[in-house]
Amino acid sequence: MSENVDTNLLINCTILSVKRFHLYSLINASRLREINHTDTFSLLSHIIENRDNLENFNDARDFLTECLFPSPTRPYELPWEQKTMWAIVFGIMLLVAITGNCIVLWIVTGHRSMRTVTNYFLLNLSIADLLMSSLNCIFNFIFMLNSDWPFGAFYCTVNNFMANVTVSTSVFTLVAISFDRYIAIVHPLKRRTSRRKVRFILILIWFFSAALSSPCLFYSSTMTKRYYNGKSRTVCYMLWPDGRYPTSMSDYVYNIIILIITYGIPMIVMLICYTLMGRVLWGSRSIGETTDRQLESIKSKRKVVRMFIAIVAIFAICWLPYHMFFIYAYHNNRMTSTKYVQHMYLAFYWLAMSNAMVNPVIYYWMNKRFRLYFQKAICCFCLNSNKIKIDSPHSRMMNYNKNSSQRFTKTDNKLLWKRSTIETQIQVVNNTAASLREKHKLEQKQQRQQQHQQQQYQSSVSHGDNSSFKRVIIDNTATTNKAPTQLQTDAPLCLTLQSNGKQQRVKITYITCDEDNNPLEVT
Repeated sequence: MSENVDTNLLINCTILSVKRFHLYSLINASRLREINHTDTFSLLSHIIENRDNLENFNDARDFLTECLFPSPTRPYELPWEQKTMWAIVFGIMLLVAITGNCIVLWIVTGHRSMRTVTNYFLLNLSIADLLMSSLNCIFNFIFMLNSDWPFGAFYCTVNNFMANVTVSTSVFTLVAISFDRYIAIVHPLKRRTSRRKVRFILILIWFFSAALSSPCLFYSSTMTKRYYNGKSRTVCYMLWPDGRYPTSMSDYVYNIIILIITYGIPMIVMLICYTLMGRVLWGSRSIGETTDRQLESIKSKRKVVRMFIAIVAIFAICWLPYHMFFIYAYHNNRMTSTKYVQHMYLAFYWLAMSNAMVNPVIYYWMNKRFRLYFQKAICCFCLNSNKIKIDSPHSRMMNYNKNSSQRFTKTDNKLLWKRSTIETQIQVVNNTAASLREKHKLEQKQQRQQQHQQQQYQSSVSHGDNSSFKRVIIDNTATTNKAPTQLQTDAPLCLTLQSNGKQQRVKITYITCDEDNNPLEVT
C-alpha cells in the first residue's frame, strides 16, 4: 500500500516530531529551522538506523504517521450502522452468557441434590465465565468499537488482570474435570475426590491463575494519543520495560507463555484423558453377563463424558482463532494498519467470548436434570413454576414411598406405624462391579436374617412381649418373608428400620446416588 505525501507536510511533521520528542541528538536546533526535503529524508533515515538507542522512537513513529495521514475519523472509526450491528451481536451474546451462568449458579447452590463433585467444577466454570462476561467483555467491546478507553487507568489494570485470570481458571477447571472423570472411569476402585478436596483444588486453581496473570498488575498502563487533526483517544495497553506491542519482546514472550500454559498443554492433556476414557466406555467388552444396573451405569457415564467432550471441543474451537490472530499480527505488523482489521478483531474476540455463552446451552442440551431446572427458571417469569416437576433423587424417593406414607394412622396429632409381623430390612445394593456370585450371596444373607427375625418375633409373642417391629411398604407390596429386589434403577435405596414400643418414631435415612453411583445422603 502506497500513499502520496506532500513534501511540505513531511518537512513540517518531521520538525514537530523532533521538537516534541527531543531528538536533538540527531540534528541541532539551528539547522532544524533551515531543513529542506533532502535533509528531511536523511534525518528520517538516521532516526530509523538509531531506533534502538532512542527511548521515544515508537511514540515518534506513531506521531509522524498520524501527522502525515490525518483523517477526521482516524483511527479507523466504524460507521454507525456497523457499530449498531456489532452492538446487537455482542448484546445477544452477553445476555445469554450472563443469564445462563447465573441460572447455573442458582441450580448448583440452591438445590442440595445438585451439589455433586462434578457440579462443583461446573459451578467454578460458570463463575469464571460470568466474571469474564461482566467485568471484561463489556468494557473491551466498547474499547474496540470506539477505539478509545474511557474507563481510566485503574480499571485498565483490573480489566487486563481479570481477562487472564478468568480464561486461566476456565481452562484449568476443565483439566481438573478431565482428571476427575478419568479416575472415576478408568480407575473406578480408587478413592473418589471428596468435596473438601474439590474446594481445595478450586482455591488452588484461582491462586495459580492470579499468579500467572500478575504481570498485568504491574505493567498495565494508559496513553492518550493526540492526532494532527485535533482528535485524541486513550489506549489501554501493556507497557513493558522494553516497550510495548508490537516491538516489545517481553510482551511477545509473555503471550506465548500464556498460550502454551492455558491452551497448548491443557488441550493435549484433556485429549489424552478423554481418549483413554473413550476406550474404556466404548472400546472395551465386559467378561460374562452384564446386569441391567451395569448397563445403566455405563450409559450414564457415557452421557457425562459426551457433555464434557463437547465443552472442551467448543473451548478449543472458540479460542484457537483468537490466539492465531495475535501470533500472526506479531509477525505481520502491516495487517494492523488495514481498514478491515477492526472487524477481524471484533469477530475473533466475539468467538472467544461466546464460549461463556455456549457452556450453559450445552448443560441444557445434554443433561436432563440441568434441563429441567433451566425450564423451571425460565418458566417462572411467564408460568407457574410448580408446573415444572424436577425429577431429583430425593423426589423420586419420596414418590416411591408415597403409598407407604398413607399407611400411617393419625391419633392425637402423632404419626403411628401399623403393627407388622416381622421387621423388614431392605438393602438394594447399586454396585456396577458386583458379580452374580456376590449378588447370590447377598440374597442368601438376607433370607437368613429374615428367618432369624421371624424366630425372634415368634419368641416374643409366645412370652407376651409388648415390643413390636415395624414395616415399610414399598410400591404397594407387603413384604413378609422376602425383601423386594426390584426398585427403580435410577433411584437406588438403602435403609434399615427397627423400632420398639407402640408409639416410638422411626428415623428414615434415604441414600441416593449421583451420576457415578456414589452414595449421596438426603435427609
